[in-house]
Amino acid sequence: MKRKKKKLATTIVLLAILAVVMIIFFFGIGYQEKIKHPEKPSAVTTSAGPTGEIKMKKVTLFFLSEADNLLHPEEREIPVSTPGEEARALVEELIRGSKTGFLSVLPETTRVRQVFITDDGTAYVDLSRQVLQASYYGSSGEMAAVYSIVNSLAYNFKNIKRVSLLVEGNERETLGGHVDLSRPFNPDYSLVTR
Repeated sequence: MKRKKKKLATTIVLLAILAVVMIIFFFGIGYQEKIKHPEKPSAVTTSAGPTGEIKMKKVTLFFLSEADNLLHPEEREIPVSTPGEEARALVEELIRGSKTGFLSVLPETTRVRQVFITDDGTAYVDLSRQVLQASYYGSSGEMAAVYSIVNSLAYNFKNIKRVSLLVEGNERETLGGHVDLSRPFNPDYSLVTR
């Protein structure tokens, strides 16, 4: 009988030690709380619309400054969509003009007919004929209009490497007689203020 009591006592002690070891393992050494680091704010935000929340994306547009004849950045938000629709929304924001006093380089009556992006990274921007009716196109004004579109698209969309401008679905020689539109344009950030 003494032997059974001794065996039972030994088993209880072993179970107690095992329980203490498990508690230490799970709540001490083995369990470590993960610390959450604050994330950088995303460029995508949401806003309430009539049909619910609309995800918005920050973009940088480039507008001409009369002071130095360089393109200056201005942030806007556009709805998140397909790359082609986002590119179209960006060009529409350029047409709406600057909200901070820079010069609008595209006539406000201009409409974006279509924007499509090829697999090789060329964005084709098809504008309405009103883009030709700007009375302020000199060589620098026409250059600013072209590179406002080109730099804004290439800066905001990694898949856009060059931009070709069309008017009413057709290639044009120029917008106002100065800049050759027969080839796609690569971005030129030397025209952007530093």
